[in-house]
Amino acid sequence: LEESEIELVVDIRRWPTSKLEQFRRENMEQWLRDAGIDYLWKGETLGGYRRGGYESYMRTESFKQGLRELLEVAPKKRVCLLCLEPNPRGCHRRFISRALQRQGIEVAHILR
Repeated sequence: LEESEIELVVDIRRWPTSKLEQFRRENMEQWLRDAGIDYLWKGETLGGYRRGGYESYMRTESFKQGLRELLEVAPKKRVCLLCLEPNPRGCHRRFISRALQRQGIEVAHILR
């Protein structure tokens, strides 16, 4: 995150927990803060695992609201979207990335 100059991690996991303790929401908030990186959970509006599929969910007001809120912070800070899947091709981040690109936001994937 530091190498990519990330200023804000937006957690888009629907359920922000993990088998790895450091990736549980409450722990991430703390160690990110300690590293000087802000944390925002948007799993309620941008999280995956939606009945009917994510592309269908993207047509709802809930998704549109979450995207609007993300678009408000994206121009102000260097943002990283965080989810469970390491590769965006197998994650709902790919749909959010496309929606952001349609709004003129530059998207780059951090793959390690």
